[in-house]
Amino acid sequence: MTEEMRWTLDALYDGFDGEAFRQDLKKCDVLTEKFSQWAKGNLTKEEVIRHPKEVLEEYITQKQELSRVTSALTQYAALVSSAETGHAAARGYLESVQKKTAVLAGVDTRLAACLTDLADLEGIIGQSSLLTEHRFFLTEIRRLGRYRLSEPEETVVAQLQVTGSRAWAKLHETLTAGLSVDIAWEGEQKSLPWTVVRNLAYDADPAVRQTAYQAELAAYGKVEEAAAACLNNIKGEVITLAAKRGYASPLEQALLESRMDGGILEALLGAVRDSLPSFRRYFRAKARMLGHGNSLPFYDIFAPVGSLAGRYSYREARDYIVRHFYSFSERMGALAEQAFDNRWIDAEPRRGKVGGAFCSNLHAIRESRILSNFDSSFNSVITLAHELGHAYHGLCLHQESALNSRYPMPIAETASTFCETIVTRAALRTAEPGEKLFILEKDLSAAAQVVVDIYSRFLFESELFRLRESRSLAVEELKELMLQAQKEAYGDGLDETRLHPYAWIAKPHYYNAARNYYNFPYTFGLLLALGLYAEYQKCGREFVPRYDALLAATGKNSLADVARIAGIDLYSGAFWRQSLSQVVENVEIFVKLSATGGQTAG
Repeated sequence: MTEEMRWTLDALYDGFDGEAFRQDLKKCDVLTEKFSQWAKGNLTKEEVIRHPKEVLEEYITQKQELSRVTSALTQYAALVSSAETGHAAARGYLESVQKKTAVLAGVDTRLAACLTDLADLEGIIGQSSLLTEHRFFLTEIRRLGRYRLSEPEETVVAQLQVTGSRAWAKLHETLTAGLSVDIAWEGEQKSLPWTVVRNLAYDADPAVRQTAYQAELAAYGKVEEAAAACLNNIKGEVITLAAKRGYASPLEQALLESRMDGGILEALLGAVRDSLPSFRRYFRAKARMLGHGNSLPFYDIFAPVGSLAGRYSYREARDYIVRHFYSFSERMGALAEQAFDNRWIDAEPRRGKVGGAFCSNLHAIRESRILSNFDSSFNSVITLAHELGHAYHGLCLHQESALNSRYPMPIAETASTFCETIVTRAALRTAEPGEKLFILEKDLSAAAQVVVDIYSRFLFESELFRLRESRSLAVEELKELMLQAQKEAYGDGLDETRLHPYAWIAKPHYYNAARNYYNFPYTFGLLLALGLYAEYQKCGREFVPRYDALLAATGKNSLADVARIAGIDLYSGAFWRQSLSQVVENVEIFVKLSATGGQTAG
């Protein structure tokens, strides 16, 4: 079973000492030097003006070839490091390849400058099928080119980030992956991995949940100063570079890189704020069920309610997901079957492995790899379905070029949430009343995380950036910022004396300098997925080709244009409220069921 729950990476490489990895390392050097030298002689304003079609075609051809090699090398090293954070060779090779390719940042800067001077870019693109295929890629480079520094500056920045923000992020990952939590467990004092203790938030025993919460908070004291240093230095770098590049703020940068704008974000957040009273109604109902009066302590946010017969073995989770994915389409079911049977998934919780879950789509080999920490709970089943949704998104992009397969953060969570919805709705249809309460609560709990908790993270990060512009923040200040954000988002739904002041350490997204505000994209993904699922319910199997086409278009369109494929207007607050209305309806059902312990159909 252990082998079945661990992934194999042999389709990428058979090890750092293997011939294939060594050859690609050499090829990376050759292609990097070739691309760099070609750019110096050909990627000039004069050459682009004289031979625009030929220069742009050669750029794309070389960029694609280099992308295949560098992505394979970096993804392999990152995957090995994620499964075994103490793997020195993985960390070393990851940094090495990042250093090799950092020098190419100036090439992209040079291209952006050249494209700015082309008066008839559209006409030039129309002369070539290769350029036509990459129209969006080229126009995006020109659109964002105004925010680039000079070529030498961008090269230096990319090189410094390897030992700057990326190194700080790696330190944070190492701190949390290696964090041991001292806890009274099974009648004796033990030291358990951080990821294991965090999973106890889903335990059926209330004493276990509370004990785990208290032990977890106490453990952060071991790493809080180092984590605060990581966060302060990463955000400081982000603020400096955003200003130097001409962005009004890191938020503006995040929106532009997400291929959306403030109008879409405000429509989304406006609908979120309108929905908060309903979510608080859900939290209060759950609190009453658990005997907490009228507000819920943070350690019981994930507490199970209702009942579900037994727990899921890994094999049972596999069969459940595969069966329901097939109910949507043959293609989706086959993808899930392949992922489980070919060991694309590392599901075993263990010391030294990163917490949480993620999916890495390996475009170079047209496969994916998924990391999770499976604990046999229904929530773990849903997590696997979520990550397999990312893999399905990758499958829909297999026929696209590497440069046309890069989609922005907000759309990244749509396919995953859609797959969650398929499995959850299927479970609700066949559930007994008590089981229905359990599953419905899990669904609402997940939605509350993506809407309410994500909103608290957005508030926290916004205030963090505002204050970090002038100074670093102490540990106590960071804790207070987090508490205030949670109070504003959760309101009277949670017990304000028992919140989570260290959530800024627990959430790794804050530490990725390239992905600031990696919070609202989850909300975007959930609500767009719910809107798409509503379309599926109306149209049935006829919707499947349209859905696949939408996912295939995500790498080469703005978010507004992607949504239009399904007839959705992202600037409409009505759309976001309509998507949230599905959650609000479930809150009302849950409140009725909770009043009777799930013994009526509601």
